[in-house]
Amino acid sequence: MAGLDGIRAVAVLAVIAYHLNFHWARGGKLGVGVFFTLSGYLITDLLLGHWEKTGGLELKNFWIRRARRLLPALFVMLLVVTVLTALFDAAHLADFRKQFLGAALYVSNWQTIVDHGSYFSRFTPPLPLDHLWSLAIEEQFYLVWPWLLWAGVRWVHNRNRLAMLTLAGAIASAVAMGLLYTKGQDPTRVYEGTDTRAFELLFGAAVAFVWPTSALSTRIGDGARKMLDAAGAVALVGILVLVATTGSYSPFLYPWGFVLLSIATAVLVAVVVHPASRVGRYLGWEPLRWVGVRSYGIYLWQWPIIVFTSPAGGGINLLRGAGQVALTFLVASLSWRWIEEPIRRGGFRRFVVRIRVGVGRLVPHPRRAAVLAGVAAVLLLLPILGLAGALPTVSRNLAAARPASALPGDLANGTTAAATISAAPATRTSCKAVAYLGDSTSEGEIRADYLPNASLRLPAQLAAIGVKTLDIEIQGARAIIEHFEGQPNAAEVAQTLIDGGFKGCWILALGTNDTATIAKGAPNNQADRITKMMSEIGDAPVMWVDTVSLLPNGDYSSQGMKTWNAALVAACPTYPKMRVYDWAAAAQRAWFIQDGVHYTSLGYENKTSKIAQALLTAFPEGQPPPAGCVIK
Repeated sequence: MAGLDGIRAVAVLAVIAYHLNFHWARGGKLGVGVFFTLSGYLITDLLLGHWEKTGGLELKNFWIRRARRLLPALFVMLLVVTVLTALFDAAHLADFRKQFLGAALYVSNWQTIVDHGSYFSRFTPPLPLDHLWSLAIEEQFYLVWPWLLWAGVRWVHNRNRLAMLTLAGAIASAVAMGLLYTKGQDPTRVYEGTDTRAFELLFGAAVAFVWPTSALSTRIGDGARKMLDAAGAVALVGILVLVATTGSYSPFLYPWGFVLLSIATAVLVAVVVHPASRVGRYLGWEPLRWVGVRSYGIYLWQWPIIVFTSPAGGGINLLRGAGQVALTFLVASLSWRWIEEPIRRGGFRRFVVRIRVGVGRLVPHPRRAAVLAGVAAVLLLLPILGLAGALPTVSRNLAAARPASALPGDLANGTTAAATISAAPATRTSCKAVAYLGDSTSEGEIRADYLPNASLRLPAQLAAIGVKTLDIEIQGARAIIEHFEGQPNAAEVAQTLIDGGFKGCWILALGTNDTATIAKGAPNNQADRITKMMSEIGDAPVMWVDTVSLLPNGDYSSQGMKTWNAALVAACPTYPKMRVYDWAAAAQRAWFIQDGVHYTSLGYENKTSKIAQALLTAFPEGQPPPAGCVIK
């Protein structure tokens, strides 16, 4: 079925375009969803075919075939990337070790989720195994689904009923995505969760029950063929439209966009596998088929190659991108020719025999065994030495460094510009209504997965000091002036709240993304942005939460944060009701996750508590605000 290779090609090319940051493919990550639905259909159809022929699913043979197909190419890539990381990017080796273990065990997705990592927010250079979360989900499906299918065909004999049960599971998974997704927060949890992505695989599986390849025939009328092709064309266009128009933070995606993608892919697969389909023949165009046949290797290698060959903050470069694609195709082609295809068809033993024969042609018989043993030892020893950090380092870092070992100083010595407030005798704040505006560094303050105890979250902490009403507006990547993924900027959010009748105090946990955009060359400096925000708010009590980073360089560097904090302190005397909470001085190294910008659960627990106490200090009830600007 050559058309299936065409679908694979479309999917993997979309992913590559997304990783190369092409704006016309900002939804290119959806190519992974296409793979999921295609896999769900093919694996289920394959297993059901075995059941019909033999009365069993032949699970042992199924898993052996999966191992032959998936493991060799994966582990070759892991070994090569390990050596490259040790030689050229040793500064990131500690983080890489965790990724290596997660990839080898096929739990990369849950490793990222448990560590509160992000697939979307790149505050530090990406690691070369970030993309293996999707293979983890697929492998988990290969391990669990056959058992569920075995129970289904054994106890529920009707295919239509099995399809309905599978659809029910898909709907439950999609509902879980919708319930767990929170607008404005980093969507990594729902994007990489096996539970929240299972519906894409299950949609494909459901189609396999009612549309098995064994029951399809070319003997259909011309009208039916036209309807079939029309459905396939519409489904393909739908997939391409989603790829071109949906961004990572688009609320529409979670789950509606992904559901539509799954339905469109399921329809396209159903059309392509039909022998009468002309869409299948078109998608079987030889160049597309060439890419599709090698799509697994292409997916494995494209991200490491992009990571290792892209300079820090390099942006889009067509020439570099073309070279990266060409190198990816070359390496994937070699992988397919010499590793994947020989092992898939002949097994591991025949592959080893083939290697021995090849070496035998080059090496005289007396030395053959020694040469083979030496080559095997080197191939295994190099990655082990690499993981241990024992290889000589050619370059400590390919890009910007990860977090340093110590926190930067507080406010770039800006506290000397204004008096510091250090204590509050009051127990209640005069701020009965509060609007909190923040970016992704505030997300964990309100999320149950970071703070399961509701009393530790921001609303409870503020309520404890007397806040009666609270408007929380937190959005990942939010800045004061710039827009991200079509979301309103902070100034617009403030204006909307005011237009809606809000009157009260403001907490502004902003500046992290403004610092990054300024570093990228944005025209508005720190003072302009602070003035813009204060002019929107007007004459109302405002407490800014300053910024902090552990990164020594890059767009989110600690120096950039210090510059922003100094601008806050310099602006403060201009606004009698403005205060600055010095969170940068309070934050501890252990409270940060690996990206050096966001926080652990303990970090968010401390941050919410300290913000509440700072608000109490800045605006106490029953007495005028104390003199001074900076709150410690």
